[in-house]
Amino acid sequence: MNILILENEIYLAQKISSRLIEDGNNCDFFETTSQILQKTKDYDIILLSTSLNPCDYKKIISVYKKSIIILLVSYISSETVTKPIKAGAKDYIMKPFVMDELIRKIYHYKECKNIKEEIRMLRAYVDFHFMDIDTPFIEPLHSLPLMIETNSQKCAEKLAFDLSAKMKKNLKFYDITKENWKKGLKLNNKNLYFISGFDDLKAKHKELLCQIVKKSNVILFSYEEEPVSPFKKIKITNPDTLTFNRNIMTINNYVKLMVTSFQDKYPDTELSKKLGISRKSLWEKRKKLDIEKKHKK
Repeated sequence: MNILILENEIYLAQKISSRLIEDGNNCDFFETTSQILQKTKDYDIILLSTSLNPCDYKKIISVYKKSIIILLVSYISSETVTKPIKAGAKDYIMKPFVMDELIRKIYHYKECKNIKEEIRMLRAYVDFHFMDIDTPFIEPLHSLPLMIETNSQKCAEKLAFDLSAKMKKNLKFYDITKENWKKGLKLNNKNLYFISGFDDLKAKHKELLCQIVKKSNVILFSYEEEPVSPFKKIKITNPDTLTFNRNIMTINNYVKLMVTSFQDKYPDTELSKKLGISRKSLWEKRKKLDIEKKHKK
């Protein structure tokens, strides 16, 4: 980390700097604000003494808003603590202090900042991932548990993220085909749970699961229509997602599905190559399977 120490007690500044350099950090220290305000260097952490003129340390807080600023204070007052923190400083430590306590504060706030940046990045990714999906409005208090029947797990997950935001609850995922769900499924009202794999269960296990989650904040996801589920159902169809039968398809059915799905994207020459057949065979398959050829506009 790049760390700035702005402290008019030179011995203290040198002591702090030596300890931080031992940990592998880069440190600069200055006695006055005029020295640092002439620089353009970015700092992760600024250790700022409030023994300086109040106008001086206010300038530092204003200029380095993106840095983590920890105040080094000789006494607590509105001028030395309250106002600087309102202006943007993160915390303070009283002189004289134990060096380990200052180091703990530095790494604590740096870790918090890293976590916030990671959360912002992940939120941006989730927003981008679900950008092209529209989901119906759901009133969370009257809808859970909820069964979502859809040809797209992505649509179901988007609805789950929307509900977790409305409910201000953490979203937890369970794939009950990969876990011993009878023992591993621990529910509480603090979270919203998204459970996939429901359609792979046997009927008696579906009924058991429904009994377990009947009073919980749960979203069950299925690729199929579920007559077993006693909960409110939402059906979402994503026209851009292919729906494959879970049983093994015949070759003719597979060819028909591929041709009808992709003939508007590929010319016959490329489509036949992808299917591993000749153009003549593709023409014969169209005729035999009654596949209407779409003409590009």
